[in-house]
Amino acid sequence: MSDFDLYYWPVPFRGEFIRAILAFSGKTWTEHDAEEIGEIMARAPDRQDVPFMGPPVLVDNSQHFAIAQMPAIAFYLAETLDLLPTSRESRAATIKVVNDANDVIDELTLDGGREMWTQEKWRDFTPRLGRWMEIWEATGRKHGLGEDGGTLLGSDNPGLADIVTAVLWSTMSERFGRIRELLHRSAPCVASLTNRMMRMPSLARLSRTSRERYADAYCGGEIEKSLRKVAT
Repeated sequence: MSDFDLYYWPVPFRGEFIRAILAFSGKTWTEHDAEEIGEIMARAPDRQDVPFMGPPVLVDNSQHFAIAQMPAIAFYLAETLDLLPTSRESRAATIKVVNDANDVIDELTLDGGREMWTQEKWRDFTPRLGRWMEIWEATGRKHGLGEDGGTLLGSDNPGLADIVTAVLWSTMSERFGRIRELLHRSAPCVASLTNRMMRMPSLARLSRTSRERYADAYCGGEIEKSLRKVAT
């Protein structure tokens, strides 16, 4: 039996954060397909292992514990796998990074595809996306991050904030050229941190596996099609 069961669609997007935390920590997990996800989503909430609206859902098989929502899963795993800093302030900052990442991908997909991208909308959004990158850059520089090394929050070793940062920006940058260019202009230290993290053997393997499984897919659906028209 795998250490964990992960229910998420066959695309990177929110699920890639969870995959990366597990891969970084050397844990095994079983991915469940869209049919299985659809079946548990259709259950009444009181018949679900954790009441939820949509994936990701993670099951910790050693504890018989299920949890939904990407930030909640990430924090649970970080506590379980010793990926959180020790100080109260740094732990709070880590949670902020995870929630900021969740906000960024919501904005990038126009709240899950409620609208589609047009060139005009993308032009108006680009400064805001750049500001998100600047927020990451300022956070890292405040804690000593430079282009030549360091961690986002100044920890001795990479932790949850670094994994989430690397997955957020690498997954976008690899698939959307305009986002990659903007990241290198707006947040060079974060771009360097992202590259260093994604060269680590565990995360490099995950990146290759995701490419094999999902090709260039990012979030899927019509929203991805519209995003590709404006961001590649």
